[in-house]
Amino acid sequence: MSLARFGRFTLPIVEALEGELSERGIAIFMCNATDDPERERQHLDQLLGKRIDGLVVTARRADKRAPIGPQANGLPVVYVFSQADDPTALSLVPDDEGGSRLAVDHLVGLGRRRIAHVTGPERFEAVRLRRHGYEAALAAHGLAAEPGFYLTGVWSEAWGREAIGQLFADGAVPPDAIFAGNDQIARGLTEALRDRGIRVPDDVAVVGFDNWDVMVSAARPPLTSVDMNLEALGREAGQRLIDMINGERLSGIRRLPCSLVVRESSIGAPPATLPQS
Repeated sequence: MSLARFGRFTLPIVEALEGELSERGIAIFMCNATDDPERERQHLDQLLGKRIDGLVVTARRADKRAPIGPQANGLPVVYVFSQADDPTALSLVPDDEGGSRLAVDHLVGLGRRRIAHVTGPERFEAVRLRRHGYEAALAAHGLAAEPGFYLTGVWSEAWGREAIGQLFADGAVPPDAIFAGNDQIARGLTEALRDRGIRVPDDVAVVGFDNWDVMVSAARPPLTSVDMNLEALGREAGQRLIDMINGERLSGIRRLPCSLVVRESSIGAPPATLPQS
């Protein structure tokens, strides 16, 4: 009863969903639609032929999408790490804005005052929400969001390295901390800073987003990062699906809290986890 577009964000959600439902004796069928609407329709027809009780739809990113086809009319559907363009649907997504505020609050709490934000393309809702959180957190601490400290590019280490060239250009007032829109960008930032002889975190603290284990552990130093708590999203999706199967009518977009996992790139201390308040 899971219709997914598999990616590195999807897998922990699906694993947690499966664990939540299997504990209640509910069998799960999984299908991969690979961003293909026709393939999604075919999978949906096959699942409906198995007389499923409900459907969980997830994706590689949390942006809005068209609702599941009309053939699923009346079937309980939960969208997780995905949003249906339908006000009557239930969508569960990470609180990107709240996660961003966590990152900035952490950096300000360390005494940093010139905080840059290097992120991905603004066509993604997550990028816009994280920018809102960044700017709101700065304002709450009485700090200005400097125009030259907000840079958008692609989701890559190469963009992180390029952004350092802009932030540390001759004559520019450099940041003393950088909040990256994802861990790939953050790793590129730390590499470029090291190449310039700029110490992390002594001279510039760095925080990423996603808490992707491959990136945070391979970075030098290991990255402090915002964790979207994808396993919690998966468990919540399972619980809400059961509620809907039992007759509850649920709708709207629910944003679940992120947490901050602190590592050496911001304070040089042993790992710790700060929950979103």
